[in-house]
Amino acid sequence: MLYFSELQNNRVLTKDGIYIGKLKDVIFRASDNPVVTKLVVKTDKNPEAIIPIEDVRKINGGVILEKSYVLSKLKENELFLTKNLLDNQIIDISGDKIVRVNDVAIQDKPGYSIAGVDIGLVGILRWLGLIDFINKLLGKIGIKLRSQFLSWADIQTLELSRGHVKIKKEQTKLEKIRPEDLADYLEETNVANVKGILRVLGEKKSVEVINNLRLNYQTALFKQFESDQAAKIISHMDPEEAVDVLLSLSKKKREKILDQLTDSSYKEIMYLLNLPDTPVAKILTTEFISVQPDQTVKEVIDTIRKETNDFYNLSYVYVVNKDMQLVGVFDLHELLMQGSNTQVYKFMTQRLVTIQLTTPMVVAFRKIVKYKLYALPVVDREKRMLGIVIYDDIVDLHLRGNE
Repeated sequence: MLYFSELQNNRVLTKDGIYIGKLKDVIFRASDNPVVTKLVVKTDKNPEAIIPIEDVRKINGGVILEKSYVLSKLKENELFLTKNLLDNQIIDISGDKIVRVNDVAIQDKPGYSIAGVDIGLVGILRWLGLIDFINKLLGKIGIKLRSQFLSWADIQTLELSRGHVKIKKEQTKLEKIRPEDLADYLEETNVANVKGILRVLGEKKSVEVINNLRLNYQTALFKQFESDQAAKIISHMDPEEAVDVLLSLSKKKREKILDQLTDSSYKEIMYLLNLPDTPVAKILTTEFISVQPDQTVKEVIDTIRKETNDFYNLSYVYVVNKDMQLVGVFDLHELLMQGSNTQVYKFMTQRLVTIQLTTPMVVAFRKIVKYKLYALPVVDREKRMLGIVIYDDIVDLHLRGNE
């Protein structure tokens, strides 16, 4: 078995020892039998010289070509290993998580073909040239790292040929992942991959995932959508959430999306957009408690005792990560129902209802009433906690705004 990490950048010579360049990529046929058809060599004159596999005498330990090799071109249904498969982030392995292709395995016998992909730590260490060192080090304590291998038979070749890497039955597996967990993952990848995953999911699940993305990521995503696609998603969102997203877009983009909405969605969203706006900042308070996900109930209670002596009200405890991004919330009743050594992440609620500083007051009012909350967290575009607004203040300001 050969790994692409061990092949890329190998010297390419003719069989009589003339230096041609370095191996840059491998081309294979996207089919149930993914045979390697060509090699891509970077030469002094050509950054992507494509050479048919028939002119290759040897790959392992350096690439050897026939003296009279010829150049070729990419054919239909042929894909680049690096561009189309390696480092792609939308393969699902177990139904519980999404993983990255870290290396590609190639059968090292005549009729070279793609055997599968390595999705584990070993694949990364192989690229870094550290796998032998790490295995030797761990071997002293009886541990050996093993590849996490995904066979080619598990990959949907039809989707791969369209530029998407998916395993068979991926949609079913993706649907098992909680929207907030999937959103957390997607925020670590690029918008193109996000769009690819959303195409796999149904409209309902796509909307749930989008609702859990940070506002700046939502904005980037909707900028990429065609107006009709964006309108379709907006029409399935709660009007209050839709308004937050629309207000983050340019006026031109917003108007294009609004033009594509159905009459009922258009009327409800326009009603909210046209209401007089009262800044949320007027009633924002920083009188809230935030804790880390790995803190215990005992530690949280100690924090409350130390830091809330002067608080007017305390309904919720907010959970933030090391970057101060809001990741969960729980109320005092939930806290007291847990054992003293229980860590916060085990019982916090991850389905968050938030507002921005730019959220219209009427939208904040509708959210706090709809979800029967005592307070709403205010976050910035990166989901970092800025403060909270409480029920009494929202209702009071809303009523005064309607006088």
